[in-house]
Amino acid sequence: MKTSKIIEEIGAKSKKASMEIANASSELKNKALENLKKNLKNYSSAIIETNKKDIENAYKMKLSSALIDRLALNKDRIDGMIFSLDEIIKIKDPVGNILSEWERPNGLKIKKISVPIGVIGIIYESRPNVTVDASAIAIKAGNTVILRGGKDSFHSSQKLNEIINKSFLDSGLPKNVVQMIPTSDREAVDQLLKLESYIDIIIPRGGKNLIKNIKQKSSIPLIKHLDGICHLYVDKDADISLAKKVILNSKMRRTGICGAAETLLIDRSIEKYSSEILQGLVDSNCEIRGDKYIKSLNKNFKLANENDWETEYLDKIISVKIVEDIEDAINHINKYSSGHTESIITNNKKTFKSFYNKINSAIILQNASTQFADGGEFGFGAEIGISTDKIHVRGPVGSEHLTSFKYVIYGDGQIRP
Repeated sequence: MKTSKIIEEIGAKSKKASMEIANASSELKNKALENLKKNLKNYSSAIIETNKKDIENAYKMKLSSALIDRLALNKDRIDGMIFSLDEIIKIKDPVGNILSEWERPNGLKIKKISVPIGVIGIIYESRPNVTVDASAIAIKAGNTVILRGGKDSFHSSQKLNEIINKSFLDSGLPKNVVQMIPTSDREAVDQLLKLESYIDIIIPRGGKNLIKNIKQKSSIPLIKHLDGICHLYVDKDADISLAKKVILNSKMRRTGICGAAETLLIDRSIEKYSSEILQGLVDSNCEIRGDKYIKSLNKNFKLANENDWETEYLDKIISVKIVEDIEDAINHINKYSSGHTESIITNNKKTFKSFYNKINSAIILQNASTQFADGGEFGFGAEIGISTDKIHVRGPVGSEHLTSFKYVIYGDGQIRP
């Protein structure tokens, strides 16, 4: 069967299933997620064994260590998926909530009520755990989902999809609530992006090239998860010992995630502390690429170029620059940031307020690691991605963000004059 026909059939099945799951009870949806938790645990050995195929292929394709880390599934990461499911189960059902209500002078009573978006297409690279997170978040909000994982995570994602479908069907959810495109052929993505009659939203999660390609070809609205060029700014009123701890965690906890810090800015007035601030990174074998002053501090440091300020390394590399003051830091961030996450280390409330008000990014932190840019850390259970858009959602995209709303109006015979 032609790829276009396969994709259209998937879209039609998803649309039909969306009409059924939209009215599923909270109890039924949570039962399905509980069943998935159980099966992830029961089939954990099979998941890890299947994941080895993707890891072997990744080495053959000579993917970077950061990408291989993103691909890898082990017991701890499966336990992490199970924990996320637990948190999603605890969240209040985002569907059917009265968001606001009021009465007009003519007696009409109006309610704004949350409803599912409908059918969500998710295109993602590398991370197979997105298969579980996206499915769980989508069905919690009463949506169906069509998944298209990356070629590098193909086997792992297909195995997880198999377990998801078994878990959901055994729980009594409609068939085809979660579907995965059964091919890594790029033509499948192009066909998916044409299904505006079936799909309500596309969520692409990946690098610049993926997002650019989808944005150009899609006839369906997007919620974009773009790259994470995240910044840390150490202000003149920073606690240096706190700064060292936050910087090390922001960069080195996991270098391959979108919330990892990629650029460090240090205020000119505290440049004498630069060596001390960078020591933890040096001890962790992080490559430092700095401006002329930073380069002069250590013969092993490299001189940064223009490209470094706009690069998401996803590796043990960080670019470092001395800035004149808070305004210089803000200007640098707004020029090079991807609009994801920025953190300022300062004990000055006025400075933080200026940073918050003038930075054009989705997540702003004070005295905390950029790696808190995560749906689980926000209390959403998990996330489909970090949206760098301003419409319809910004920051971590959880189940409550995969809803729209309807207006319901109650009258008793009113007619419009």
